[in-house]
Amino acid sequence: MPGSVYETSNLDRGGNRKKIEDFSRSSREKLVQSKNKMFSKFTSILQHAVEALAPSLPLQEDFVYHWKAITHYYIETSDDKAPVTDTNIPSHLEQMLDILTQEEAEHESGETGPCMEYLLHHKILETLYTLGKADCPPGMKQQVLTFYTKLLAHIRQPLLPHINVHRPVQKLIRLCGEILAAPTENEEIQFLCIVCAKLKQVPYLVNFFLENKLRRSDTLSPDRAQGSKGNDLAPDTGQGQTPGKTEEPQAAAAARSPTTNNNNSYSLVTSLLNLTKSPDGRIVVKACEGLMMLVSLPEPAAAKCLTESTELCQLLTDRLVSFYKALPQSIDPLDIETVESVNWGLDVYNLKEDAAVFAGKRALISFLSWLDFCDQLIKEAQKTAAAVMAKCVRERFFVAVMEPQLMQTSEVGILTSTALLNRIIRQVSSEALMQEMVHFLLGEEKEAETIATITQNALRHRLIEHCDHLSDEISIMTLRLFEQLIQKPNQHILHNLVLRGLDERNYQENKPQDEREPLENGLPHDSVDLEEDPLFGDDLSPDSRLSGSDWLSTSPPLSPDHSKSEGKTEVHKIVNSFLCLVPDEAKSSYHVEGTGYDTYLRDAHRQFKDYCGVCLRWDWRGHPKPLEKCNLEAPFFEGHFLKVLFDRMGRILDQPYDVNLQVTAVLSKLSLLPHPHLHEYLLDPYISLAPGCRSLFSVIVRVVGDLMLRIQRIPDFTPKLLLVRKRLLGMEPEGLNIDHMTLLEGVIVLEEFCKELAAIAFVKYHATAASSP
Repeated sequence: MPGSVYETSNLDRGGNRKKIEDFSRSSREKLVQSKNKMFSKFTSILQHAVEALAPSLPLQEDFVYHWKAITHYYIETSDDKAPVTDTNIPSHLEQMLDILTQEEAEHESGETGPCMEYLLHHKILETLYTLGKADCPPGMKQQVLTFYTKLLAHIRQPLLPHINVHRPVQKLIRLCGEILAAPTENEEIQFLCIVCAKLKQVPYLVNFFLENKLRRSDTLSPDRAQGSKGNDLAPDTGQGQTPGKTEEPQAAAAARSPTTNNNNSYSLVTSLLNLTKSPDGRIVVKACEGLMMLVSLPEPAAAKCLTESTELCQLLTDRLVSFYKALPQSIDPLDIETVESVNWGLDVYNLKEDAAVFAGKRALISFLSWLDFCDQLIKEAQKTAAAVMAKCVRERFFVAVMEPQLMQTSEVGILTSTALLNRIIRQVSSEALMQEMVHFLLGEEKEAETIATITQNALRHRLIEHCDHLSDEISIMTLRLFEQLIQKPNQHILHNLVLRGLDERNYQENKPQDEREPLENGLPHDSVDLEEDPLFGDDLSPDSRLSGSDWLSTSPPLSPDHSKSEGKTEVHKIVNSFLCLVPDEAKSSYHVEGTGYDTYLRDAHRQFKDYCGVCLRWDWRGHPKPLEKCNLEAPFFEGHFLKVLFDRMGRILDQPYDVNLQVTAVLSKLSLLPHPHLHEYLLDPYISLAPGCRSLFSVIVRVVGDLMLRIQRIPDFTPKLLLVRKRLLGMEPEGLNIDHMTLLEGVIVLEEFCKELAAIAFVKYHATAASSP
């Protein structure tokens, strides 16, 4: 029936028959491939079974058999698209490694066996490199990388000095990191790291991996260069160099030849730098570990090539800058200060959790983590390389990026950048980077300051001025920055900020003892009148002073011509001077348990011990400088830093409680430092000050004089003072506002600070007495 369904299906039958035939052909091809794979696996299993049952061949014959099986594959196989895992090549390579390992175990230490001789003589590593470079069959590069890695890791005898080892190793190094996120990244980084580990064990071998590109291209004519290229692709011919021959002349030449940006390359570093850009965090960490090993190598040629012929410095600083610029414009300083400590190799995070804590936490941790890596890299680096890397960080990060942030006028920007700088100072521990950072912040000047020269270094001047900023938050954060800074083990910090102004001791009055004006309470007669107090008299005889030689064991011995009459005042007089400085009606600590002087003694003992350890290696020869050798005629200026601190200390009764705590914290840290001039200027109330000069004690005396006048105008002063103290200690709940709260809090800080200074003076004295013979 025309037009029926039956008729239509007959018309389509020819097309369906063709589809069925195509499908059958495809199925047959897949079946053949499957049979081939199964046969290959069966052959391998059978081969292993025969090897297990038959008498074992000598190792060399067995080794040659496996190598010939690999080369025969390339001769006999026409299908080069099948993956290497479908062949017997991985198995043969594994057997070769096992044989080499077994051979070494059977021979005496350092002796090269016949299998290793065969591998070296027949340039097997060169041939494997060529096959890996071509990645034929697919996946061969991965197998070659694994073979090289296991060979270097498992064989104990030194292989890298052999020309037929380090030359193909160098070529294979150049293949690593070429493609970002390559499927062989894991094998590449394992290979590079084992090479780095071998160089770490025998550092001079690194000279084999420093290439002079001009020499390579100039010494090879086009014909020879072509021949060399052809040899890379040629199969094993057996016409190798004498086995065991090394390239010592090349290593020596590499060590001697000057390194320049254009003529030399350091492929090992370049490949590792490329892998630090991997999206896989584990690869990045391993690459950083490899760089850490390479920078620590003591070879001068390698250090020079590292900094001049690679992009290491640029990568370090560019990434540091990018992480810093990714930070939010405003971060709470408390978040910056309290975020957990970071370790560059353990940067584990959770985006949701970090965002829930505070915005920008992830970016902050990333920045601090990379900063930690830079710091540790410089810390481990060879000395000249460390200096170059640290200088690069200073120029490209601190000067170019941070300085404009610190010099801006926006209060929010100043606060955030100062808090970040404080965290950076706290974290940096490498000597070279610390030195560059200190020079960036304070300058390199060492001569005494004058009023006219305090603006010489714009950043230093601005930071010190920020200690007395209109914004209390900025003042507190900058004071914390300097508190952190003076605790770092860097002598230039203390000298630049404080000691260069005290070196000539010209804060002392330049008059004979009998011509000096009588003092009233430790001050000239025209100063603020205080109640009569015998502790502040000037009737001290030379016998009542400590000997000038009784100083800290951490300080160098004094010169023999130093007068004993220039020693320190007896410690009990100093202690009582500070303890009795605040009048009884302004004291409140004796009403509250646990706020006594003994608490400060324990803290001062611990902190002073720590400071002595920090200052132990500092060069303080010739201190204290004898007065007869000092230029007492020169005008005295305490320096910009001490000037600002003393100005703030003088306003302690009118400043917020938190500001006062920070000012006194910085001054107490300076008082703890074991330098005789600093000790004399800050902790001896009985030095005869030159006209117009002030010391820490004289500043406090003026504050006390002002306080005694104000107390008379405040009704119920002592009960209010005690209530405020208990509130600060959490012993009383917050209630109604109390009049003169700022003043009362200032008095409490003043009393505690005087006890702290007394404790520091006492601890210093007893440390001196204990170390005296």
